[in-house]
Amino acid sequence: MSPNKQTREPIDGILLLDKPKGLSSNDALVRARRLLNARKAGHGGTLDPLATGLLPLLFGEATKFAHDSLDADKTYLAELALGVVTDTGDAEGRVLARREVGCDEAQLRAAAAAFVGEIEQVPPMHSALKREGRPLYEYARAGVTLERAPRRVVIHEIETPAFAGSRATIRVRCGKGTYIRTLAADIGECLGCGAHLAGLRRERVGALSVADAITLEALEALEPAARRARLAPADALLADLPRVDLDAPAEARFLHGQKLRVAAATGSRDLARVRVYGAQRLLGVAALRDGVLVPQRLVAAGAGATKHTEPEASHESRHP
Repeated sequence: MSPNKQTREPIDGILLLDKPKGLSSNDALVRARRLLNARKAGHGGTLDPLATGLLPLLFGEATKFAHDSLDADKTYLAELALGVVTDTGDAEGRVLARREVGCDEAQLRAAAAAFVGEIEQVPPMHSALKREGRPLYEYARAGVTLERAPRRVVIHEIETPAFAGSRATIRVRCGKGTYIRTLAADIGECLGCGAHLAGLRRERVGALSVADAITLEALEALEPAARRARLAPADALLADLPRVDLDAPAEARFLHGQKLRVAAATGSRDLARVRVYGAQRLLGVAALRDGVLVPQRLVAAGAGATKHTEPEASHESRHP
C-alpha cells in the first residue's frame, strides 16, 4: 500500500458535485477524493465528459447505496442541434448528414410528446454496454457496428423551454438506462431533419438537485473542515424509501443481521425496501415481508456521523 493511501481517512457521506464540461466522471472523483482525503469513494452514475451538472460522489458507507443513485429518476436539460446527424449522436462525433430544418416550436413539442411514456431505445454503439467482455464504444472506434437489441426505458416528462431555428432545448425527466443522445437523434428523425445532442446538463438525481452542488474549484478553495461540511448523509439517497425506526434492543439485533418482527402498523404491507433507523441514525436498508424486517444492507457502527436530514422530495452516459 502506498504512503498516500495509508493516510486516507474513513469519511462517510455524499458530495453533490457540479461536474464541469471536459472532465470525465472518474477524473472528477479522483480530484474530489484527494481534496477530502477519503479512503473509499465511488460515484452514483457517470456523466460523459461532454455533459455537466449533478454528479453524486459517494464516500465510505454511502458507497453501499450507489445503486439507489443509479436506479433513481434523473432530470436533464439537453440542447439539440437540429439538421445535423453525427455518428455518435452528440457533438463529438463525425457528421453523417446535414438537412434543412423546416419545423417550428409546435412541431418540436409534438415530436417530443411522442416519446413520453414507456418506449424502446436502441443503445448507441458509442456506449459502455458490453459485448463479449468489451464495451461497445471500443468496437465503434474500430469501425465495427454490431446489432443491438432495443431496451425498454421510461420517459416521464419532456418540456421544451427554448426553440430558435436550428437549436432547441428540452428538459427530460426519465428512468434509469435512458440515453439522451438517442432521444435527441430520435426526435430529430421524427421532425424529418435529424439532430444530435449539442449539450447536456444533469439537474436532478432522485431527490438530489444540482442547486445544492458545489464545483471542484469552490471545493478546493475551502478549508478541510468546510469541505467535509459539504457532505450530505448517506440517507440522502434513500429519501423515497419508507422509514422504519427501531428501539435499542431491536437495533442491536438488526445490526447483527437478524430478522425481527415490527409493529403491525409498520408491517401492514410488504415492501421491497425500507430505510431503517435507530436513535436517529441510519442503520441500513431492509425488506418488509409479512411484518418481518429482513436486513439487506447494513451501515457500519460509528459511521454516518453527518447529521441526518430529510432531503426535499422531488444520463445519459456513454460510459455508465
